[in-house]
Amino acid sequence: AIRRSTNNATTKDAATKSETIATAKTSSSTTTSKVAVEESTKSFAESNPFIFQLGVATAKTSAADIMVQVVVEKKKYDEIDWKRNGIFVVFGFAYLGGFQYWLMVNKFSKWFPTRARFASLTLGEKLKDTAGMMDAMKMVAFDVFVHLPLIYFPCYYTCKEIVTGTSWNPLVWMKDGVTKYWNNKEEDCLAMIKLWGPSDCIQFSMPIHISMPFRHLVSFFWTAYVSFTRGGSSEEDNKLKRTLSVSGDSAKIGK
Repeated sequence: AIRRSTNNATTKDAATKSETIATAKTSSSTTTSKVAVEESTKSFAESNPFIFQLGVATAKTSAADIMVQVVVEKKKYDEIDWKRNGIFVVFGFAYLGGFQYWLMVNKFSKWFPTRARFASLTLGEKLKDTAGMMDAMKMVAFDVFVHLPLIYFPCYYTCKEIVTGTSWNPLVWMKDGVTKYWNNKEEDCLAMIKLWGPSDCIQFSMPIHISMPFRHLVSFFWTAYVSFTRGGSSEEDNKLKRTLSVSGDSAKIGK
């Protein structure tokens, strides 16, 4: 009788374990199926946020400069300055699409840990989330007072010198680029604050996969402004460049 009781208990334990394993497998399969369904319903932008915004950044930067050349400067298609447009293509791909994503998605998510949670809240919930609003304001301040004036503008002007300058010396590119930025800093920074201050307040409250494409959309108009005011060289500057290039003295070009 004791052996039968032991055997029955053993059989029940084995059956229970089998049921537990089957339930776990079913639960795991259900979870996997749900994840697969969720992944399949995501948009390309949500599934591939980096690649999507990289393409947007590159295309819109080139398009903005072409728009300025054709619409504002009244150039015909065969008169477009493709060398100048090339500045914006390279800059849009490497800096706007590459570096800015690394800074504003990868690093900001670590420096401002409430960002992802804050972005998923409703407007009413955001207004009650003091920590989230503080982090959002810190991101706006960092962008407007650190990133744009100290990193973006020097990089843009240096990139411009790589294409339009006559020297092959990287130190000259940096020196001439930073000098031009310093001469234009008041006008450039004032325009930057007027646009990117309000825009950042919206961007940093958005879901991350939407925030960068939104920034690039706003940047279309900013790039058009920069292209129009800083993209080309005057005829007098071009003549000076050619003269100095022939003589071999390019140290003071663009100053």
